[in-house]
Amino acid sequence: MKKIVLLFALIVSMNGAFSQNKDLGKVTIDELNEKQHKTDTSAVASILFQKGRSYFVYSANEGFMTITEVETKIKIYKKEGYDWANKSIAFYSPGEDNERVEFSKAVSYNLVDGKIVKTKLQKEGEFKEKVDKYYSRAKITMPAVKEGTIIEFVYRITSPYSSFPDWNFQQSIPVAYSEFTTSIPEYFIFKNFSKGFLNPIIEKTTANKTVNISSSQLVRQGRAIVPQRSDDSFSYREDITTYRLQDIPALNDESFVNNIDNYRASIQHELSGKQMPNSMFKSYANTWEDVAKKIYESEDFGDQLSKTNYFEKDLDEVIKSTTTNEEKIAAIFNFVKNRMNWNDYRGYNCEQGVKKAYETKTGNVADINLMLVSMLKYAGLDANPVLISTRDNGIALFPSRNSFNYVIASVNLEGKNIMLDATSKSTAVNVVPIRVLNWFGRIIKKDGSSEMLDLMPQDISKDAVIMIATIHPDGKLSGQIREQYFDYNAYLFRSNNGDLTEDAYLEELEGNFKGLEVSEYKVDNKSENNKPVIETYKFEYSGAVDVIGDKIYFSPLFFLSMKENPFKQDKREYPIDFVFPNQDKYAITITIPDGYVVEYLPESISMPFGDNQMLFKLMTSNTDKQIQISLNLDYNTSLISAEYYADLKLYFAEIVKRETEKIILKKI
Repeated sequence: MKKIVLLFALIVSMNGAFSQNKDLGKVTIDELNEKQHKTDTSAVASILFQKGRSYFVYSANEGFMTITEVETKIKIYKKEGYDWANKSIAFYSPGEDNERVEFSKAVSYNLVDGKIVKTKLQKEGEFKEKVDKYYSRAKITMPAVKEGTIIEFVYRITSPYSSFPDWNFQQSIPVAYSEFTTSIPEYFIFKNFSKGFLNPIIEKTTANKTVNISSSQLVRQGRAIVPQRSDDSFSYREDITTYRLQDIPALNDESFVNNIDNYRASIQHELSGKQMPNSMFKSYANTWEDVAKKIYESEDFGDQLSKTNYFEKDLDEVIKSTTTNEEKIAAIFNFVKNRMNWNDYRGYNCEQGVKKAYETKTGNVADINLMLVSMLKYAGLDANPVLISTRDNGIALFPSRNSFNYVIASVNLEGKNIMLDATSKSTAVNVVPIRVLNWFGRIIKKDGSSEMLDLMPQDISKDAVIMIATIHPDGKLSGQIREQYFDYNAYLFRSNNGDLTEDAYLEELEGNFKGLEVSEYKVDNKSENNKPVIETYKFEYSGAVDVIGDKIYFSPLFFLSMKENPFKQDKREYPIDFVFPNQDKYAITITIPDGYVVEYLPESISMPFGDNQMLFKLMTSNTDKQIQISLNLDYNTSLISAEYYADLKLYFAEIVKRETEKIILKKI
């Protein structure tokens, strides 16, 4: 019995040691043989461990610099996980005081004929590319990757700036262990900010560190000039903080989520102050006003707003016939939007400057939208730029220039702020690209003041459908549809379909509904962004009506009904984001076949959700030959808290039930 207990203890000890192995170069046959993740069998890969360390080093020539070193070990389970064998690191490279990124110890491990085979990264698998004026990207593509491969690599970021990269504990695949350590000299004061629903274990210690400085200079000794070496040193306290998390589940995206990264378990650091020996304390604790002022004072931002001579003659011609401010705004906005072409680069700083961008008719976000602000100001309008963090960039949590990555224009007209973005051909006045709709932006003014701007649309966008349909005795459906898209629905139609030919669009439309045949298709106002898009077409459809014996069965909206609940998870941690307030409206008139009467018609119903957050309303009626259906689904708010998820899931289940409930006709 003792032997059994001892053997069991040994096995536990060995398993514990295996689970705690967090060193590179120690790959086992058991690890390579593992076919799937122990707790998440759907995982395409997993991070076995990731350890990062950010610290300061001092040199006599450059002073304090920051070094970040990261070790990573990843297991690939499926072909879909091959992308995890590629790593990309963005770094700041404006031309002077560039950051540097170096990869090392990059190795792939595979099991071949029962033996561990190691393949090192070759030069052709590592490269750098320029992203824009300010940033570059270092990339590696690991070799010999297949199902079962384990990869390891180390990268090092050297930065002349007193900043640390964000550390993401949570990824889209499971993470067995994640650790991040900061070592900060007593001269630097940092604030840290955490995100997500997981709380790391935090350990804090201190250490004393001594820096030896050696220098040499030429001195005269008699008639000779000889080098003289001098040595000096200084000591300081270093505050060391380690953040640890283990057994971290994958961060899975869900339907109707703004940006899943907003909920990722992570830690961010921001320099708030610095006091070097024999120097005054210098505060970096930014307010939003501080950030706004610094950005405005930049030559790539505020200076660009003061330039007007390059467009004055052209713009005078554009606005000469306008009589109201509304007309001026629309004319200037359309002029910039039609003239300029966005190069897909974001940022609030101009890349080439507004004058050159105007000449080449191409620019980044700042080139185009700061040009727009300048023109609006020239026309006498109260216009200012708005700093934004786009939806895919996450929410701006604290005052920092790095919190923003985008800029649009705003005009104050009779106390209401109108938003404008000329980077997209599909936008309209006060209808901006979806990427912009991310909580709050920051209006910044020449005097250094700033104010918060709610970016979320307040007006309800509509999608209105009128259908006149006839049911034939054989079960076929024919009719015509008129659909109007307003505001953001019109924007989405234009942006999604603007590049499609009519044939390609109809092929896609018919492909979405098997059995649908469209004819006499027409679309109005596709390019007139100040008007709703209007689609009209005739159709025949063979899949919407069931004829069984002497009865005919069909759903109230036919092929337009919501057939399944979009909310499938049992529980949810993230808010539900519908992007903008919206109304889906259907008015349907159905002519029934001769010789049939209505046996069953779903009852009319009005179903509110929450405190007028949503409203589903179905009205039904019929005469001898016709059935009238009126259905509204109102999304009166764009954001619903996750605490209402269970009720919302049930609510949409009821909507699906009502939209798919069968109307029954009986042959007489």
